[in-house]
Amino acid sequence: MQRILVVGVTGAGKSTLARAVGERLDLPYHEMDALHFTGPGWATDDRLVETVSHLTDGPRWIIDSIGHPDVRDLLWERADTVLWLDYGRRVIMPRVLRRSVRRTVTRESIFGGNRETWAGWLSREHPAWWAWSQYAGRRREIERRTRDPRFAPLATTRFPHPRTTAAWLASV
Repeated sequence: MQRILVVGVTGAGKSTLARAVGERLDLPYHEMDALHFTGPGWATDDRLVETVSHLTDGPRWIIDSIGHPDVRDLLWERADTVLWLDYGRRVIMPRVLRRSVRRTVTRESIFGGNRETWAGWLSREHPAWWAWSQYAGRRREIERRTRDPRFAPLATTRFPHPRTTAAWLASV
């Protein structure tokens, strides 16, 4: 476990797990949303492929994402381990809603100095809407990738519930 992807749907806890595993294994942690969203107005990094390619050239890293479509294959080809948070909507949606309410109320700065807003809740791009609408497709994509012969060498651990993740993390 030197080059790790932590995957799952929006709200699964990818960043939290990646941070914790990174600390335990002394791996450099990179948050995909922070790499992708680099400025106000949700501006994106035009050099994302170059940035991610450079980060994953290194021998040791952990990234919390299935990967933005532009870098998805690159990440999966360079990883040696996939940790899949495969939780149901009953787990995901309360987490997303709590996080978004907290971020909206506290005006917490996230990714490139952006903030979640009350008006943003009406957008299909809002994390709550995104988590709900992308849930099934994202799970299918991860499932497909874990069965893809190109990625057969990856050590994949699938966590069906937060309790199993917590137990695994305690053993790391």
